[in-house]
Amino acid sequence: MIAIIDYGLGNLHSVSKAVERLGFKAVVTADRNEILEADAAILPGVGAFGDAMAYLRETGMDDATRAYAASGKPLLGICLGMQLLFAEGEEHGSHEGLGLLPGRVVRFEGDYKIPHMGWNRLDFLRPSPLTAGLEEGHVYFVHSYHVHVGEESHLVATADYYQPVTAIVERGNVYGMQFHPEKSGELGMSLLRNFLGLARG
Repeated sequence: MIAIIDYGLGNLHSVSKAVERLGFKAVVTADRNEILEADAAILPGVGAFGDAMAYLRETGMDDATRAYAASGKPLLGICLGMQLLFAEGEEHGSHEGLGLLPGRVVRFEGDYKIPHMGWNRLDFLRPSPLTAGLEEGHVYFVHSYHVHVGEESHLVATADYYQPVTAIVERGNVYGMQFHPEKSGELGMSLLRNFLGLARG
């Protein structure tokens, strides 16, 4: 069973449907025990970093997510969910994140269109279970903030949007995708399938 962590924000329906299309049972849940018993967990998200962390704290999903990560089972953050895995975000002030990875979420700055919205090519930087057997290709992004990782070894893939943009991260059993794999065609679904395959392992 794959737990889709429900904290009041996020593209829960589209993520759960994508998981089911790949042959896995998905449950959207805010129940701590149900999350901890899952074979893998996904933290989706859309919206603002600070608001999302407030919801996580209010619902207790912050502690549940940290406890799940500590269990050693695979955890995936998607879009804002990936950003929340990091130590700090600067959207509308400075906010503490989940602290599962070192790094800071900052706003795009430059004379170009913000948010970063559309299809961009992934550049794979190192091997990862998420990218195993896959070739580089395009995925779909929608975001105004991006991650400055605190440890370069956690970077799995970047995309180019006037600068290298953190696209996939990995630290042990904790993974993140800045783009929306469920909206990214064959490559996105293949990346999600590889993550879900870790649950069977």
